[in-house]
Amino acid sequence: MAYTTKTEITDEVNNFYDRTLLERLLPLLVHTKYGQVRDVPRKSGSNTIRFRRYNSLAVATTALTEGTTPVGSQLSITDITANVLQYGDYVTITDVVDYESEDPVLTEAAQVMGEQAANTTDQLAREVLAVGTTVQYSDARRSRTDFLATCYATAATLRQAVATLATNNAHKITRMVNPSTGFLTAPINAAYIGIVHPKIVYTLKGIAGWVPVEQYPSQADVIDGEAGAFDEIRFIQTSNAKTWAIVNNIASTALTIYGTLIFGKDAYGISRISGEALKNIVKPLGSAGSADPLDQRTTSGWKATFVTMILDDNAMLRYECTAAI
Repeated sequence: MAYTTKTEITDEVNNFYDRTLLERLLPLLVHTKYGQVRDVPRKSGSNTIRFRRYNSLAVATTALTEGTTPVGSQLSITDITANVLQYGDYVTITDVVDYESEDPVLTEAAQVMGEQAANTTDQLAREVLAVGTTVQYSDARRSRTDFLATCYATAATLRQAVATLATNNAHKITRMVNPSTGFLTAPINAAYIGIVHPKIVYTLKGIAGWVPVEQYPSQADVIDGEAGAFDEIRFIQTSNAKTWAIVNNIASTALTIYGTLIFGKDAYGISRISGEALKNIVKPLGSAGSADPLDQRTTSGWKATFVTMILDDNAMLRYECTAAI
């Protein structure tokens, strides 16, 4: 059986076919669900977003002297800034395609554009989060290039990851962005969140202490894509999880390293320009004026403003290992 794909729709075959279009296989988009969301006001004169954190004070363990005013402490802040950028794409649909096609081409184009936009922002967020400075390698490796093919995820190293976050005073996540209501949040049971590749979930399922999502006492707050839990981590699986292709220093063999992002509350932030988060833009036939004098072209596209930034490296850990399959 032959399959034909086209980068541009140029004509239609005169054959009857199943009107149900093939469902597009997309990764689960999860990297934007757990960050703080702060928009830059429209017409503010800048595209820069600034997240501010007030730093903790040192403990005051020196006893006061009667009648003597102590020196006191001073508040300090940490500012994290980033520039919100524009992203977008479009497709062109000819008038011939529109009147010959048996499919609702513009409707399908809008859906494809929306999927591309969501996948784009998800991967943009992932690339930022994957360069955090708190990292743990499986099997006591010292660097990514020291990995062996059998450096799989283990119960001991995952518990160590939890201990690292707890030692860093990373708070557990209790809310996530609810995709059905835009960027409003919904409550979830407290835990650290782990964004993990399906091939690593394969290993996790064999670890003693792994609890599959089907065995949760309540299914009421199961997160979309959640595979299960271990220790204090709820694992959300997606094929968009970060990977690296490396050559190890020991045997000069090619390996794929999988990065699982494990994080707590307020580890990262997301920003857009208010009112310009995402738009589907359709230019109908003739809208281009003299640039389309015969009304031959319609375009459908999307445009978004977006940026992701790590707010606290102590609240996020990147756990790297190899896959057993």
